[in-house]
Amino acid sequence: MKTKTLKWFGILMLCLAFGLNSCQNDTEDFPDENAREQQDTDELKSELTPLTTPDLPETVREQLELTRQNLAQYLPGGLQISGVELLGSITTDKGMQLSHRAVKDKESVIAYGNITDPSTVQIGYMEGLYSGKGLSDTQQRIEEAARGEIRSGDQVMEITWQKGDEVYKTQCFYRETGIVWDNILSGLVMIDKEGETESSDDDNALKGDGLQGKTYSRWHKSWWTAKWLWGSKRGEMGYKITIYYSSGRVSNTDVSDWGHISLGKARSHSKVTKNSGAYGKCRYALGMCTPTGSLSFNSSNFSVSFSGLGSNVVANGNKSLYP
Repeated sequence: MKTKTLKWFGILMLCLAFGLNSCQNDTEDFPDENAREQQDTDELKSELTPLTTPDLPETVREQLELTRQNLAQYLPGGLQISGVELLGSITTDKGMQLSHRAVKDKESVIAYGNITDPSTVQIGYMEGLYSGKGLSDTQQRIEEAARGEIRSGDQVMEITWQKGDEVYKTQCFYRETGIVWDNILSGLVMIDKEGETESSDDDNALKGDGLQGKTYSRWHKSWWTAKWLWGSKRGEMGYKITIYYSSGRVSNTDVSDWGHISLGKARSHSKVTKNSGAYGKCRYALGMCTPTGSLSFNSSNFSVSFSGLGSNVVANGNKSLYP
């Protein structure tokens, strides 16, 4: 009986030892975020062609400096650029593949929000900000956008970002004309959500004379502008309504709309809802967002809506214009 007990005890200890060893191996298969990040960077760097000059193009230097200034203004004590390292140039198919993987990988850093409204700004590892279908959809959108922007011959630098005690690193792709892609620079925007407006002067733009008297026009325009973190224009959406009238009565109403954004999506729709009479009226539905989000248009209630997580601005409404 004693021999059997010792035998089973020995088997139990062997199983326990095997189990502990398996746990240790499992742990080794999942290094921490920083280790994986460094491994991916090293692999990409090994496939890049060394740069012939150690200097950044002047346009890129200006973009980084203006970004530093705007981050300091709108996010004081928050997100800042703490360092830049030049890695090399993309010259091989494998280098291109590793570049696409670097920006869409779930362990990569990503950001979204409007820095003029600090409460909207989010930054972190992709798998920490998204999960499930949201994560896979975001990865797909980023890959599609990056494939359209990152080209052979583009150069790569690693930007180190500081947010409090947290340190993040991104691969930034650029060429002589400027920055092409970076998961943080591409995800954050500067938008005045109130927008801008402009209207014509009273009785502006005489259209013509006739037996019925003079016909005049009047217009109103509203638009919203998205800017890169360095301040230059990234996108715009808006609408313009124009009425034509004589003797205090509107004879015709026109409306136009527009929407476009670099590295993102835009939707613009408008229609005249009252063409003539005491006044003219239109309805508009507008939206812009960065690549990680999505926009959709509902024709039944004539509105644009945003889904996903990303920087965005949406404007739906009506505008009436009187003579």
